[in-house]
Amino acid sequence: MLSKFNLYVLVTLFFVLITSCNEYQKLLNNDDNNLKYKAAEEYYNNGEYQRANRILEQLVPVYRGKPQAERLVYFFADSYFQTKNYYLASYQFEGFIKSFPKSQKLEEASYYAAKSHYMMSPAYSLDQEETHTAIEKLQIFMNNYPKSKFTDECNQLISELQNKIEKKEFEVAKQYYTIYDFRAAIKSLDNFIAEFVGSKFREEALYYKFLASYEIAINSIQSKKYQRLQDLKQLHNNIVRYYPETLFEEDLSKKMNKVEKEINTFAN
Repeated sequence: MLSKFNLYVLVTLFFVLITSCNEYQKLLNNDDNNLKYKAAEEYYNNGEYQRANRILEQLVPVYRGKPQAERLVYFFADSYFQTKNYYLASYQFEGFIKSFPKSQKLEEASYYAAKSHYMMSPAYSLDQEETHTAIEKLQIFMNNYPKSKFTDECNQLISELQNKIEKKEFEVAKQYYTIYDFRAAIKSLDNFIAEFVGSKFREEALYYKFLASYEIAINSIQSKKYQRLQDLKQLHNNIVRYYPETLFEEDLSKKMNKVEKEINTFAN
């Protein structure tokens, strides 16, 4: 059971919350824009972005064309970003950039407009159109502001996005192996390896190409088997040359023992 003290605290907090909500609602319905301006700025500076956003939504049209407009529009865009409404954040930041091309906040607005697209980038398993858009926007930002304080972070964000795209493409290629379509797997993995030369998934892509090639070679008809085994041996040599300490060494060695036995059978 609650003690009398705890009950008193809960009741007090409840009434404070109700009073605060009532005062905020009265503020939204108030016609005094100066009062709203001061309140919006206070809420924004205190990190109460949701409350600031609702007031700013009312104020931005009122102050359009006035000296206060630039400040209000920036706050409005950032309040969307801070409350994780990234679609509207990007829209409002881009509107700010067009409306105030000489603003001291132009660089920051451009960065957060681009970063909003980064934040909207979905999981790698989903369609990556937004990820491509985010990379393009971040790259444009760095081209426009090559000495920006956000450059290092931009490079990091782009790297993360590119890694997501590579992960997506690799998983698609690997899926062909999973469903036993080995020829399609080899073709798709070859395309991946050629397109993403420095990818961290390259070693694994070569490994799955080996696995798909192994299944085809081992199960080939006699007239094609020997050459395919030799090609498989060359593929294995390429893997261990590029990755001498490959994570897949145990499985590769096991399979190559069988390949060597098959090749020796032809020799004998």
